Amino acid sequence: MLSADLHSHTNCSDGQLTPDELILEASRAGVELFSITDHDTLAAYRNISIAVPEGMELLVGIELSCTWRKMTIHLVGLNVDPDSASMREAERTQGLARGQRFQKILERLAKAGLEIDAEALIQAGGDCPGRPHIAKYLVETGQIKSESKAFDRYLGQGKIGDVKECWPDLGQAVAWINDAGGAAVLAHPIKYGLTRTKLLELTADFKEAGGKAIEIVSGKQTRDQVIALSNIATKFDLLGSVGSDFHRPGQPWACLGKVASLPSDVTPVWSLFS
Repeated sequence: MLSADLHSHTNCSDGQLTPDELILEASRAGVELFSITDHDTLAAYRNISIAVPEGMELLVGIELSCTWRKMTIHLVGLNVDPDSASMREAERTQGLARGQRFQKILERLAKAGLEIDAEALIQAGGDCPGRPHIAKYLVETGQIKSESKAFDRYLGQGKIGDVKECWPDLGQAVAWINDAGGAAVLAHPIKYGLTRTKLLELTADFKEAGGKAIEIVSGKQTRDQVIALSNIATKFDLLGSVGSDFHRPGQPWACLGKVASLPSDVTPVWSLFS
């Protein structure tokens, strides 16, 4: 079975490794089909300075934020054309949205009594730092004990730092990916905390918008979760994808290249690209 990892992040968004370092680490982990899917940017691909190692194929990818029923949803776009008009528009639009969102999050956190140095955050996380950068900053400045507690109290879904209104709707995000010649993948479905009924409704809307695949495996999952997502893929005639959602070393739940294989009854999304 092909060793694939089609969801990972570099320091061009909220990851730790540079694009070159990430590619080399994936190669050492035995990954044969790999994609860097930074949040709302293809900058990693413009910063690769090494040749892709022998035995590895690199698919150009991106992870787009969007909204569905007032929830933030993530879509992975695989095999997109980075020079297409739609990807240029997606990067421009999402970059503006991230800037607006960053300012709104800081305003809300300040009202909650937290002290935020925007310039320090920008220096650490680039022009538009995301919630993981903010969580790390709050820990480093002693305002909260851990990054997980920062999300639980301030930054997670439904908390004061969860700003959604800047993102495009799901249909627009799917259209950008499709227009760039790629395949839209519903990312880490388990992480949204939806009931099965709501997850089926999300998947139905995603499919109707032109989505092609669902992440059957996202990092470390239980066998029951894999089976449940496989059944959803079959129900909606969707392809399957796998990814670690790697951000940094030392996170065993998102270990680069350590991704379970797709069940044999699910057609892999990479069948579209072979």
